[in-house]
Amino acid sequence: VYCSADVLLRYLRRAGHAVTYVRNFTDVDDKIIARAAEQGVDPAALAARFAAEFSADMASLACLPPTHEPRATAHVPDMVAMIERIVAAGHGYAAPSGDVLFAVDTLPGYGRLSRRSLDDNRAGERVAVSGDKRGAFDFVLWKSAKPGEPSWPSPWGPGRPGWHIECSAMARALLGPVVDIHAGGADLIHPHHDNEIAQSQAAACGCAADKAAMPGGVDFVRYWCHYGFVNVDAEKMSKSLGNFFTVRDAVARYGGAPLRLFLLSTHYRSPLNFTHGGVEAAAARLYYVYGTLADARAAISAAGDAAAAAAAEADVSIGAGVGGAALSAALAGLADDVNTPAALAALAAPLAAVNELLTTKAGKKRPDRIPLLANAAAGATAVLDALGLAPADPTAALDTLRSLALGRASLTEADAAAGIAERAAARAAKDYAAADAVRVRFEGKGITFLDSPTGTTWRPIVVADDGA
Repeated sequence: VYCSADVLLRYLRRAGHAVTYVRNFTDVDDKIIARAAEQGVDPAALAARFAAEFSADMASLACLPPTHEPRATAHVPDMVAMIERIVAAGHGYAAPSGDVLFAVDTLPGYGRLSRRSLDDNRAGERVAVSGDKRGAFDFVLWKSAKPGEPSWPSPWGPGRPGWHIECSAMARALLGPVVDIHAGGADLIHPHHDNEIAQSQAAACGCAADKAAMPGGVDFVRYWCHYGFVNVDAEKMSKSLGNFFTVRDAVARYGGAPLRLFLLSTHYRSPLNFTHGGVEAAAARLYYVYGTLADARAAISAAGDAAAAAAAEADVSIGAGVGGAALSAALAGLADDVNTPAALAALAAPLAAVNELLTTKAGKKRPDRIPLLANAAAGATAVLDALGLAPADPTAALDTLRSLALGRASLTEADAAAGIAERAAARAAKDYAAADAVRVRFEGKGITFLDSPTGTTWRPIVVADDGA
């Protein structure tokens, strides 16, 4: 969800839009209260720790920080005010238990986002359902206080907000009555997003400013972006199946950039099947991309003339040539419903051009080699930047990828150097079978050897996927 949303944010800002990006935290609900009780800690402290860890995970994936990062507990007065408007408009009611519920059958069109009729719907809310509802599918707006739980004052007595109202109230407080783009997982379409629509439309009934912002019955969200599930070996990730892992686990093993590339390799609306081999392939692909850009930068720097130095240090114009065509293709892909696979495919042409100019006789002899090299490399870098994958320093990024590859293989640089030396000795003795055995041994651990006129080096490769 978040990497694709980050690409959309980058695209809109590149296009000149002043984007207000809100990423909210639900820091009070039944699950947090239950977990805090299990651990013997304060629910607010537990929620704050989770929020800090989440923000760190997002930074490790190169996701830009949001404009606002509200927490539900800071907007309880907004929630109370919204519930009051819903009740005043005849769409909500106070139950004898002290809960306040939304009367689903009072709002025509409920469920239109999920295309579910009331007969098809289920309560399905995250919080416990009150036993004194008027309608089978009415959902909780306000929960009456229970002993030992956090609570806030309200016209209906002390309590706390329901899950659904939190998002509607925070969105209205920070973005106004109409939101341009609302993102979330496909599993939230019903009931959560259906309920958000219902609450926001109902609250607008009693607010002239809100009704004016929704001419002709415009919903409070203009565009929805719903993201596919992440599966592991074709099964939905869950703790009960034993295939659950965290972003932090994956970043520690592969690095943030490879994981981000893997997540962007599938269109956001499609399910994504996580495998270790898939992320290793992404790491190997990034190693090739960053290595190609580092080689281009070195060649430009080595050219030595003023034009080469300017090309290496300045922001090269990429309005034309293969670099410009690549960036245009990538942006066209992102304009088409954030098609990140199409944007990634745009890298092929400039990288091929760089390799042509660096490795072939014809490319090396071209009189315009340096400007062409700079244009192609700048185009590839611009595509990476649009996707949040551009390294500040390709060489440093390569070092990180190498270090992580060695860690996955339980090897060190000294081990790799020893393998190179062992293979070289076997080849010098014309024991090619032994030399091949060394190569195969290291390739089984994700390391391969590359021979060149200047010597032998190593690079990460994909090993056979053993599942997640």
